[in-house]
Amino acid sequence: MQRKSIGNILLLVLTLCVACMWAFPIYWAVITSVKPEQEVVSKTTFIPDVFNFSAYYFALFETKLATWYVNSIVTSIAVTVVVILISVMCAYALSQIVFAGRKLLYGIILASFMVPSQALVVSQFVLMHRFGLINSWGGIILPQLIIPVVVIVYKQFFDSVPKELREAAKLDGCGDVQILFRLYLPLNWGITTALAIITYIMAWNAFLWPFLVTSSEEMMTVTVGITQVGDAFGVKYARDMAVAILAAMPVAVAYLLFQKRVTQALMLSSGIKG
Repeated sequence: MQRKSIGNILLLVLTLCVACMWAFPIYWAVITSVKPEQEVVSKTTFIPDVFNFSAYYFALFETKLATWYVNSIVTSIAVTVVVILISVMCAYALSQIVFAGRKLLYGIILASFMVPSQALVVSQFVLMHRFGLINSWGGIILPQLIIPVVVIVYKQFFDSVPKELREAAKLDGCGDVQILFRLYLPLNWGITTALAIITYIMAWNAFLWPFLVTSSEEMMTVTVGITQVGDAFGVKYARDMAVAILAAMPVAVAYLLFQKRVTQALMLSSGIKG
């Protein structure tokens, strides 16, 4: 019993050390953002001599942060909704409907993991240019709508649902659309919630494609817009940190609010359920 207690204490100490190592960069960013600029560049302190919130005032009122927030929220919600809707219908068809080329189509989806998204940006940019979607929400959203892993996770879940449920619904006169949205989808709200949150975070944090497809500050997302925050007299570290913190805050808060739900859904999707 004593050895077990010592082991638990050591494990707790190790966990606290790792947590401190993970949290320190966040702490340092927050502390830097509330320091006067001269203190940031002149000396290293873990607690500011004077708390100065002028960097946040600059970020909120002297940049286009509100516009970037709107662009990020609109595009991230649109990507999340469309990705979930397309993926769930595609996964249901691959799992429950027999049609010619089904295995080939699923193989193509699996093979798409071998193609890095960066390899497609040139063709995607040319396509968006021809559609006239440069500097628009549509141009930001469309190339982000294909996420194969969401289809695969849904298909694995639908494969595990007893076939008798679908057959019974068919006997009651339900079509495949009704079976999907009234029977199958309510069975996996946990997985849907997790995938939606993860997809939203990925869309919010996307940088390369929004950076390429937007050149107007009015259409930039937060991740791209914060790169435009500069000063004629050089780098302003407090301002940069304040803008970065405000940009990351919505995603961090959303994850903290839904962390338990995401963990439960991921455990369920991997077959681990307590």
